[in-house]
Amino acid sequence: MKKKVLSALLSVAMVATLLTGCGSSAKPAEEAAAPAETTAEAEAPAADAEAPAEEAAGGEGGLVGVAMPTKDLQRWNQDGSNMEAQLKEAGYEVDLQYASNDIQTQVSQIENMISNGCQLLVIASIDGDSLGTVLAQAKEAGIPVIAYDRLIMNSDAVTYYATFDNYMVGTKQGEYIRDALDLENADGPFNIELITGDPGDNNARFFFGGAMDILQPYIDAGKLVVKSGQTSFEECATANWATEAAQSRFDAIIASNYSDGTKLDAVLASNDSTALGVANSLAANYTGDYPILTGQDCDIANVKNMIDGKQSMSIFKDTRTLATQVVKMVDAIMKGGEAPVNDTESYDNGTGVIPSYLCEPVFADKDNYKELLIDSVYYTEADLQ
Repeated sequence: MKKKVLSALLSVAMVATLLTGCGSSAKPAEEAAAPAETTAEAEAPAADAEAPAEEAAGGEGGLVGVAMPTKDLQRWNQDGSNMEAQLKEAGYEVDLQYASNDIQTQVSQIENMISNGCQLLVIASIDGDSLGTVLAQAKEAGIPVIAYDRLIMNSDAVTYYATFDNYMVGTKQGEYIRDALDLENADGPFNIELITGDPGDNNARFFFGGAMDILQPYIDAGKLVVKSGQTSFEECATANWATEAAQSRFDAIIASNYSDGTKLDAVLASNDSTALGVANSLAANYTGDYPILTGQDCDIANVKNMIDGKQSMSIFKDTRTLATQVVKMVDAIMKGGEAPVNDTESYDNGTGVIPSYLCEPVFADKDNYKELLIDSVYYTEADLQ
């Protein structure tokens, strides 16, 4: 399903959206997804364990297992610490585990959570198709499962899904490029290259699909030209969202297509870890003006690049907001009720549509990052020095 999303919001509107928290727009049903990864591990933001203005409901107590994929990327450290802090504040015990991006380690951690008496599981999976057996154990034990940011596929043990609006993330990136190049009015042609995330992360297809729904008509019309010829998801994917893999691929693209002085006008990068790889490659190999470069997650290194003019924008997904919503869902379930959701149509994991809560992303750039990131105490000025 294709969507039309409003063009890039004004800064004031973005701040209002952020303060409002989670949104309720529906997503395409064709594929299921979960959020992108961020850049290499950096210092945690000053208030990454601090909840947003809206408090989570108080808990009745009980043990909640929280399984995160890795500590190697900044965003998952923030997600885990925010979740742990807010669950504890709500009165729950928390078993928080990171799996070092190793599937079997995550499976073992979840098995231990089940055997140790966790009454509910919140899982950000490494691979959405790899948890069927262990989650069958959770279902047999009557343990509810909330898929966090990445939809767990092909398991009827998944009770709910909580994430950001992943398709909207991609459309906002595509719209940013469209508007920055003035594709509606400019003659072009403009050269663009594309890079997205891990094939095992369902979200990567949502991000890429949302952006390409905006950009593909201009590619078809010849106004945007992908000189590398690499336009399919498979050709543009980056294993594990790894910065090094993104940089290596982009080194080859520049050497083959832009080393002769040909101008590169824009790069669609689905998240900040891949954008960082692109920026590193540009610094080492490209002599022209910096292209428009998108991203996602507002990692510290990438915000610094935005300030320095080496990255144009990044999608901001306030992990405190998502943690607050998940705590509300946990609290409702643990009290014997149904979790609050705002989407019951879009995310089919192969066993049926999973009731979901979608939070709305906004984009940050050099003009509004202070309002979004500093004024909200997500980062301090010192973090970005």
